[in-house]
Amino acid sequence: MVLAFGDSLTSGHGVLPSDSYPAELQRLLNENGFKYRVVNQGISGDTTTGGLSRIDAAIAFKPKIVILELGANDGLRGLPVQETRRNLEQMIRKFQSSGATVVLAGMTLPLNYGPDYIGSFEDVFRDLARQYNAVLIPFFLEGVAARANLNLDDGIHPNAAGYKIIAETVLKTIEPLL
Repeated sequence: MVLAFGDSLTSGHGVLPSDSYPAELQRLLNENGFKYRVVNQGISGDTTTGGLSRIDAAIAFKPKIVILELGANDGLRGLPVQETRRNLEQMIRKFQSSGATVVLAGMTLPLNYGPDYIGSFEDVFRDLARQYNAVLIPFFLEGVAARANLNLDDGIHPNAAGYKIIAETVLKTIEPLL
């Protein structure tokens, strides 16, 4: 089982559940003959603190692969980078201890957050992936972010077409693990 664990980018905020990236990933897995079930555990607005509070319920699914996509809301709220790192680190360790392979979804922030904060925020994902031998998607929204035709009017959340691209990126990343 593949567990998609994250925030609104995982839950599919603003699109039909059937158009979220986990639903698209399920279709791609089926089309390619992979016998995995994708479970969407995305909650809009969630932070790494919220994710940490619900990790035991997520582990109960006994996932083989976890796509950990959290931290964007921490950054957008300007939370201390050390707090985001600490929470993500605890989640990675707990998921790995349960036997799951963790795929960490890297994120960045809008330029108005300043180069120092953005740089230290981006480093969290790279450093944790390296430290815990997790698979890293360098930028979860690669090819989708800042493209009006692939996002909702809010300019933050992907539309159905954007989620298809994200699902393809995720599949390329996890295919060697399947």
